[in-house]
Amino acid sequence: MKIFYNHVFKQFICFTAVGAIGTLFHYAVLISLVQFIQLRPIIGSTAGFSVGAVVNYILNYYVTFRSNSSHWAAMPKFYLVALVGLGINTAFMYMLNEWLMIHYLIAQVISTGAVLVSNFVCNKLWTFKEASHVTDRLPSA
Repeated sequence: MKIFYNHVFKQFICFTAVGAIGTLFHYAVLISLVQFIQLRPIIGSTAGFSVGAVVNYILNYYVTFRSNSSHWAAMPKFYLVALVGLGINTAFMYMLNEWLMIHYLIAQVISTGAVLVSNFVCNKLWTFKEASHVTDRLPSA
């Protein structure tokens, strides 16, 4: 049982690291659209989330979960999970930035945290379910 939890923990760490890369793309698009094009933060966040989702799919497919599924099988599931995550992200951004008037970057950090755990669980248990022994490239604890 300890091996299972070790494996899941390593996979979560890898998922988080991959997510950080996707998040960098998300925030780059968000900040660019808000600061330079002067779009509303919720629109910039949605566009950034979409770009980050593409980066996350590619890295999670090949690195985190080392999926053997065809892209035809995995991609629709991944993007459905991402779409639910986008809904959570957008709801949090709207609530925090529009209603509570929290600065858009602080609101985005909170929104990102809210999506992280739900996306990991859904992708592990559904999208990439067949990939069971995945993170053996990660150093042992």
